[in-house]
Amino acid sequence: MNLTKNFYLDEMLASQSAVRLGFDEQFTPDQAVIDNLRALCLNVLQPLRDGLQRAILTSSGYRCPRVNQAIGGAKTSQHLFGMAADINVGHLTTEQLYQRIKKSGLVFDQLIQEFDRWVHVSYNPDLNANRRQCLRAVKENGATRYIPD
Repeated sequence: MNLTKNFYLDEMLASQSAVRLGFDEQFTPDQAVIDNLRALCLNVLQPLRDGLQRAILTSSGYRCPRVNQAIGGAKTSQHLFGMAADINVGHLTTEQLYQRIKKSGLVFDQLIQEFDRWVHVSYNPDLNANRRQCLRAVKENGATRYIPD
């Protein structure tokens, strides 16, 4: 199912952890999750892709509760609701991608440069709830710390 011209539901549900652990519910989200994923793609990912004129690689979109717990995701993660994606773009470093989104006019809720490995971007369908909060995730003494940027 197409969510936008270049983004598909299957890629936003993909999870190696779910396959490995046999969590089939990962691949059959409810309509509210699908609607949130579509809003994320329409308002952030597709405009970003159009502007970059390059494919965006999604390493994590929606996560069902069991997958989120298995990978140690936050209990309030926006991934649980289909409102977030972890992304990379092949020709940009993580920092370059982070800066491009941060400086863009795109509406987003959170933008997190995570460990110089990927960029987390989220979108809340309630337009008034999008904070354009920019953070950096770093490991300190084995714990993740989020630093405002």
